[in-house]
Amino acid sequence: MSSKAPIGVFDSGVGGLSVLRALRAELPHEDFVYLADSGFAPYGERGDAHVITRTRTVTERLLQEHQVKALVMACNTATAAAIDLMRAAYPHLPLVGVEPALKPAVALSKTRRIGVIGTRGTLGSAKVRALHESLKDQAEFILVPCDGLADAIQNDDASQIAELCARYMQALGSFGNEEGQIDTLVLGCTHYPFAQQQLAAHAGENVTMIETGEPVARQTRRLLQAADLLKAQGQGQVALLTTGSPQVLEAAARRWLGI
Repeated sequence: MSSKAPIGVFDSGVGGLSVLRALRAELPHEDFVYLADSGFAPYGERGDAHVITRTRTVTERLLQEHQVKALVMACNTATAAAIDLMRAAYPHLPLVGVEPALKPAVALSKTRRIGVIGTRGTLGSAKVRALHESLKDQAEFILVPCDGLADAIQNDDASQIAELCARYMQALGSFGNEEGQIDTLVLGCTHYPFAQQQLAAHAGENVTMIETGEPVARQTRRLLQAADLLKAQGQGQVALLTTGSPQVLEAAARRWLGI
């Protein structure tokens, strides 16, 4: 495997661009191939069998057509459903997933009351349930599945984004720095950072929001370094692929990545 090969990144849609943004900042010399599996989305409201099948199909495409040297699963739902299977199937491929940042939230929260928003598939997964169980003695977590929010962000539907953010933030309860209030909010879907402004309007300025892009980027660097696959020079390029609407992906990349 060559250090000059690109890094594959995929999500069910445009949400993984938030992770790609962090990857490009951390690894400016690297080339990336981003695949939005929008034609088979949303993952978060489908069963595990669908998500596993799509993850396998996308992984094979990125390996065979683009010879990627590493794969970032920039999708919480795909990570929860399929990453263990993918690691077993591709033991020599550096593989990075994302999961809701519950551990970092525990370290930051002063009130010990933490909100977690994500897709129904992510929050209901065995992986997240086990993570929640392991931390429940350290903080109280309020988990709210946000049906439709990732799709609204995918479609850049401003009115629906505003309506759903208001609904789900209200469902979480009270925000603030007092006892019994949520002072930390985990964005458990890679689409949600692109609605951070709308979410913050309901949370208030003292609430910390945590996403996963930067930790994922640092872990990707560590794995590439360990495998001696880091690209040391050159200006990294990005190829954008989708199984859905090219116009949606192009508009999102222009809006959020400036490309």
